[in-house]
Amino acid sequence: MDDTTRTDYERLAERLTARGADVSAIERRLADHRVETPSWGYANAGTRFGSYPPEGLPSDPFEKLDDAAEVHRLTGSAPLVAIHIPWDQLDDYGPLKEHAASLGLEIGTVNPNLFGDRRYKLGSLVNPDAAVRRLAIDHCLECIEIAQAVGSTGISLWLPDGTNYAGQDAFVARRRRLHEALAEVYAAMPAGMELLVEYKLYEPAFYATDLADWGSSLLTCQKLGPNARVLVDLGHHAQGVNIEQIVAVLDDEDRLGGFHFNNRKYGDDDLIVGSVNPFELFLIYVELAAAQQLPRLTIDQAHIVENKIEGMILSVVNLQEAFAKALLVDRDALAERQAAGDVLGAHELLLDAFRTDVRPLTAKVREDKGAAADPVAAFRDGDWWERVGSKRSAGAITGGLGA
Repeated sequence: MDDTTRTDYERLAERLTARGADVSAIERRLADHRVETPSWGYANAGTRFGSYPPEGLPSDPFEKLDDAAEVHRLTGSAPLVAIHIPWDQLDDYGPLKEHAASLGLEIGTVNPNLFGDRRYKLGSLVNPDAAVRRLAIDHCLECIEIAQAVGSTGISLWLPDGTNYAGQDAFVARRRRLHEALAEVYAAMPAGMELLVEYKLYEPAFYATDLADWGSSLLTCQKLGPNARVLVDLGHHAQGVNIEQIVAVLDDEDRLGGFHFNNRKYGDDDLIVGSVNPFELFLIYVELAAAQQLPRLTIDQAHIVENKIEGMILSVVNLQEAFAKALLVDRDALAERQAAGDVLGAHELLLDAFRTDVRPLTAKVREDKGAAADPVAAFRDGDWWERVGSKRSAGAITGGLGA
């Protein structure tokens, strides 16, 4: 066959096969790739200085699911939606679960809010005031009940607690309060439910953060039990931290619960995942792809200036491509070069996979699933505004950062 008549996918598949790759197996794993998008990523968001709500924002959790369904329709890889309480608070969660199912979606993790109430000024689960700690614990217990109502199997906990000044509180006393509170929460979870414990180096506290790194989160999970696992947020680390090494260690300990994917230039910027450091994202997926089953993969971004649905679509596409590149790594050859001390040879194997243009491959997998070859272009060329956006009430905005 004349090479000019073949598709980009056919040429790529031929090259990969010549290198010994099992293209069909790669496509099967790509087809199984599942990403959770956050309800708050479709709602209003802002910076410390202000927010800039566009037209067509969702006004309730049901409309957020409608937007998430559009992302899943075009990418074929985002069937789960994380919800946040109280931003997605309802009197009855049965209709929300039913609406998700009607759109081909499932409710993913349930995220408690331990920073919005004014009584959390000095902390939530570790607050010196027992009454405030009780309030925070009861909120987490409420989220467990909500998770059961919507069919979720995960509680995703970010603890913003910390101190601003030396001497403000005692480190060990705070740690013991935290473990006591979480022990009650963990004991209330039904069989099969996971508690995902996130960490963050800094912010909103400036002197000490109670769960500041993966080690403190891991120690907490080990105290709680096997269904407590560490949640890694890509923006919650100091500059230069080797996140892929953290991933490898946590996975080896069977304590890697999942991710909050985003990207950052300086602090926790919540930029589109893969937009700043795509090589880091690839290396993370190299570690993830070594296992046959991926952990929970959640996007956690606050889209400020870009179209929110487009931003979410591009995020999912970036994850698909990073995973595809990771699946191209010749693991046997890599192990041989590592054992032989071939430093640059091993590194070049990773570079070869990273530099491969996998877009024809991921486009083909999406099309096989009934999604779009180019999801962002398909959204821009589509009729979402006519079908959905123009019918929404201006200013009826709920459930997002800065809302």
